[in-house]
Amino acid sequence: MAINSNYDALRDAIVHGDIAPEARLVESDISTTFEMSRGEVRTALIRLEQEGLVVREPHRGARVRRVSDDEAVEILQARAVLEGLAVRQTAQRIDKAGSARVQACLTRQRELLEIGDLLGASEANAELHATLLELSGHGTALRLIRALNSQTVRYQYRTILIPGRSAASQAEHAAIVDAVVAGKPEEAENAMRTHLFNVAEAVQRGLLPGGIDKASRGVL
Repeated sequence: MAINSNYDALRDAIVHGDIAPEARLVESDISTTFEMSRGEVRTALIRLEQEGLVVREPHRGARVRRVSDDEAVEILQARAVLEGLAVRQTAQRIDKAGSARVQACLTRQRELLEIGDLLGASEANAELHATLLELSGHGTALRLIRALNSQTVRYQYRTILIPGRSAASQAEHAAIVDAVVAGKPEEAENAMRTHLFNVAEAVQRGLLPGGIDKASRGVL
């Protein structure tokens, strides 16, 4: 197994919550589990600290960093600006094939909501966001958004469980897709900002049943 593959496996385990927040990262255990030398483990922990996924403390070692509720709100707000920028560019360069892809994602999300599959709809939501970002071709925005998402993917908020939120989410996503497909950059950017700021406000109001829940799959 290549070193990068080992590192990616460790990173994925943290990002997806397989290694829990606040968990201690013992070098010997990581070395065994992920087939890395002690030197590779130390290098990996430095990289993870730089990404904001790990905290290293003198005389205490490393642990998985927990993202607070307040920080999660800030991340959503930052995403609103960056994803707004990205979809502005998506709307400027969208073609027929791209339009078909984002419309298919939206249709899939609606169908899953109609049958009550909330987590499936949330997965479709994540796919829609990812597709819009990919089609933007904005490499810097994409890199920054991925870094932000890695902070919160294991603590995604169950906003879809808030009464009325699933319908609002569907309408917000439809507005984004409609603007992108119509080639209206300013409308697309405003729609994306509105959507993610609405999510941030819902989180901030504390309307989320159970608060942070690693079993949730996406931000709606």
